[in-house]
Amino acid sequence: MTRPAKPQSRYKRVLLKLSGEAFQDAARGLSIAPDVVDAIAARLKRVHALGVDVALVVGGGNIFRGVSGQSRGIDRTIGDYMGMLATLINALALQDALERAGLDTRIQTAIEMNKVAEPFILRRALHHFAKGRLLIFAAGTGNPYFSTDTAAALRASEIQADVLLKATKVNGVYAEDPRVNPKARRYRTLTYQDALKRNLRVMDGAAFSLCMENKIPIIVFNFFETGSLRKALTGKPIGTLVH
Repeated sequence: MTRPAKPQSRYKRVLLKLSGEAFQDAARGLSIAPDVVDAIAARLKRVHALGVDVALVVGGGNIFRGVSGQSRGIDRTIGDYMGMLATLINALALQDALERAGLDTRIQTAIEMNKVAEPFILRRALHHFAKGRLLIFAAGTGNPYFSTDTAAALRASEIQADVLLKATKVNGVYAEDPRVNPKARRYRTLTYQDALKRNLRVMDGAAFSLCMENKIPIIVFNFFETGSLRKALTGKPIGTLVH
């Protein structure tokens, strides 16, 4: 019997924005749950097998957020740098899981920490892609007052990604919070201008603007839904497309 051909990705190079909350298991009180991170690594390995250049930007909200620190009396600039260091902790956890799964990876960080990661250098990043390595970008943009969403849009622009995949816990962009209103309308497609005009907070305005200027489509999808990442890559309808 002839085996069906593997579905191939419609994209050559993708950037996946993964929030820090994806690493945690709140029920067990774990900011970083090793089994959860291992499951993420297994999914990324299957995606990498499609022949896609994969880069990730990881958040740090499971450990620390600059904005939340400010509400507790920590200077916003200091808090943002603390948040950037939190993203590196998550990046190291993910790198460890990916390497144990058999993938060759590199972490590049916007703040130089030569003992644990490379500085972000575009030519070096492109060289890693040529070698088949998976890249993890940490420490945001290296500047306070910029979110990791903006960092994802910036890195996607720099590496000329074909798409930015925004991983969330809901299956797209809604007019209202679906956890509050189960009947909230889900948008299947949006223009960048609509996302900005309606102040949809799935990503910040700077991130939407960067993607609009560089013509990078954004797919917002439920990362935790079985097979969702593969569907997004193979062009099947999923989540919300912002373009």
